[in-house]
Amino acid sequence: MSLSSIQPSPQILLTSAGRAWNVLSADFIHIPRGRVHVPGSDTHRLAVHFGPPVNADCQCGGRRMRRVQKPGDIDIIPAGVDGSWEDDADCRILRLSFSRSLLDRVAADLGRHGDRVELQPQLQLRDTRLEAIGWAIKADLEADTPSDPLYIDLLANALAVRLIETATGGPQRPEGRSEPKLSARQLRVLTEFIETHLDKRLHLADLAAVAGLSATRLKTLFRNSTGLPVHQYVIRRRVEHARALMTTTMMPASEIAVAAGFAHQSHMASTMRRLLGETPGEIMRRAAEI
Repeated sequence: MSLSSIQPSPQILLTSAGRAWNVLSADFIHIPRGRVHVPGSDTHRLAVHFGPPVNADCQCGGRRMRRVQKPGDIDIIPAGVDGSWEDDADCRILRLSFSRSLLDRVAADLGRHGDRVELQPQLQLRDTRLEAIGWAIKADLEADTPSDPLYIDLLANALAVRLIETATGGPQRPEGRSEPKLSARQLRVLTEFIETHLDKRLHLADLAAVAGLSATRLKTLFRNSTGLPVHQYVIRRRVEHARALMTTTMMPASEIAVAAGFAHQSHMASTMRRLLGETPGEIMRRAAEI
């Protein structure tokens, strides 16, 4: 995916170029504030927003959206579709590109007809499974020793499966064995509530009340809907928020821990080391060098 901008050019911070990836390419990009035009491409593209929220005016495939673009927001740009994004501040995105043939192949594996899988432009999509795949790919780009290409093939396959599910209304399951899930409204209300209360001590009962469910029911439906237990989802969102603050502000780590909802600085450090494989100090030092 090439970018041509009216403002200063985007800077590629991390890239999969030269890593022998066959079915997927990835770039982690710093985009200066201003307007960026994304021309049409022969590949499908996803853009996952990282960093602090920015006000954005987006146009893609005949759709226009003025929004606050938050960490984890995903834009889907199908092959052949162009668009423009205008942000009021610098931002960083993970850009994933893959061929139409990947979707066709995976659709055939799932027993679906590839020519019926038509991606549509989507702006500000929230999807925990797609976001988790993005996290894994970004972590591999940041790693000193890249993973075996087989790992990337598996991630690309998981990405295609999820996009096919999204485009066709969910996974195909045998009759009588469908898993109950949150409604679209319940999932949206829940994830928005979590996003705006990351600095608070969240309790299952509170989340259940927001969704209008019992705590037991919420645990099952949330996992069925997102692929993650609710507590793991919250932890991942806190880690992302903390990381964004570390790379874009001068806040001390102790204050970031509180702002992201961790019990204390050591709790934040151990959680980030476990999920990201690096410490807050390493993240902040690297950000200072950019």
